[in-house]
Amino acid sequence: MIVGLEGIVVQKHPSYLHISVNGIVYEVLVSIHCSSAIESKNIFLHTVQIIREDANLLFGFIDIDEKKMFETLIKINGIGPKVALAICSTFSPKNFSSIVANGDVDMLKRVPGIGAKSAKRILVELAEFSIGAANDGISQAQMEAAIALESLGFKKESIQKVLQKCKSTDTASLVKEALQNIQ
Repeated sequence: MIVGLEGIVVQKHPSYLHISVNGIVYEVLVSIHCSSAIESKNIFLHTVQIIREDANLLFGFIDIDEKKMFETLIKINGIGPKVALAICSTFSPKNFSSIVANGDVDMLKRVPGIGAKSAKRILVELAEFSIGAANDGISQAQMEAAIALESLGFKKESIQKVLQKCKSTDTASLVKEALQNIQ
């Protein structure tokens, strides 16, 4: 899996970049925010690689919070990578966190491809989504552990209860401790 690219921007468009890495040119789909933030030819991008039977896609992010937002969005049933990227192009991670916290359906409907039904589903799924300092005492390690436990199939409610009782401070230890206590 490709999780980052460091190279030279060969071609820049609002929605994608061509990046040369040691003689190989990669096409990386990016948000408008990411594209406009690139000012130099030499760059490093955090990436998410999505492999499907008909495509091998790379999505790039300068901001790690934007990458986390994208990864969170594509986990929602019915939200694909293109819609998630459209959301990333429309809102910064902090703005999106505030929209979710306020339950603002009308703001989400401004994203191309998102209707009222999809906006409501996103808000319900991401009721506790937050970025950086806005996460009310939840550490980065706890957020990462919660995502890991979710990907293992545990319910959000159980994960939250168990993580509140855990004493570990790093992600790996939190996941182990939570797995021991979640049963």
